[in-house]
Amino acid sequence: MRIYLTGFMTSGKSTIGPILANVLGLEFFDLDHEVEIEEKLTVVEIFEKHGEQYFRESEAKLLNKLSEIDNIVVSLGGGTITNKSNFEMMKSTGKIIYLKVSANTLLKRLKHKTDRPIFRDMVLGNYKEEEFLKRIRDLLEKRKELYERADIIIDTEITPLGQTIDRIAKNIKHVFHEKNRS
Repeated sequence: MRIYLTGFMTSGKSTIGPILANVLGLEFFDLDHEVEIEEKLTVVEIFEKHGEQYFRESEAKLLNKLSEIDNIVVSLGGGTITNKSNFEMMKSTGKIIYLKVSANTLLKRLKHKTDRPIFRDMVLGNYKEEEFLKRIRDLLEKRKELYERADIIIDTEITPLGQTIDRIAKNIKHVFHEKNRS
């Protein structure tokens, strides 16, 4: 069993992932954290020193390594799924769960965070909320098709954390049970 949690940054992947793994008796990996360990730099530092392309290549290498481990939950970076090879590998080796959140909620969660390279300039530059929201919506729109090709889509907008994890666990058990019956 391999479960890949995807969704926009701050959608809850790193919060839900370890709890879900514990509930299901699986091991948990946070892909961004694994990249930071491998590179000995934070994600922000990697973006600043080497650029996004370097980060994405490092991310893909580590994701491929993780895809060979059984019984895991992997919290992906928000853009991991945009790499076609990553997406195809995840579809063929496990189940992808999309944690869906609205642009307005994402704005509330992101507008003061300086640890997200794609939005750091906006936070530090005191951009207007409308500009911030536009960038979020643009990125969501670009990623929408891939996010929505996930095996399971869970709207995490208003559901309490415990209920969200219960819903995911039930869906996962159903999806893996169906797969084993085929």
